[in-house]
Amino acid sequence: MSGSSNARRSGGNADRGNADRRNAGRSGGGQDVPGSWLTRSPQPPRPGRIAAYLGLLILGAVVGAAGSLVQAAWFPGGLALALLASAGLFLASVRATGTQLGVASSAVGWLAAIVVLSAGRPEGDAMFGAGIGPLVFMLGGMAVAVMCATMSRLPQPGGGPGRLGG
Repeated sequence: MSGSSNARRSGGNADRGNADRRNAGRSGGGQDVPGSWLTRSPQPPRPGRIAAYLGLLILGAVVGAAGSLVQAAWFPGGLALALLASAGLFLASVRATGTQLGVASSAVGWLAAIVVLSAGRPEGDAMFGAGIGPLVFMLGGMAVAVMCATMSRLPQPGGGPGRLGG
């Protein structure tokens, strides 16, 4: 008799716990809401984040345009300087936003500037000349952007150990 009443009590508590978890997913109140991103309601983007991503997009275009000019002007040193500036931008993007979208927004701006400057005009003029330098700049910059977007995340301050129970 005592065992069945304990079972009923634990079953009641388990049902209440499940209901609390279901209701917590609907509240959308905080970061520690249980459930996956599929079950939680989407949050509207914050204006500060949108401004940061737009700023990174513009900064990526500026760095891409400057890099395309520098890499052609001083060939071996300019190419290294342009790639270092691109890598610095992409790494700063992921550190500032903490998301892959930060790197993606700066990489889209960088790539858009590169593509616009590499397109030739009807007169035959183009910003990029034929050679290995522009190719290394474009492919190297894209590789650095992918590396920064896929690198592992730093542990959050105050976080517990990565393994459960240890």
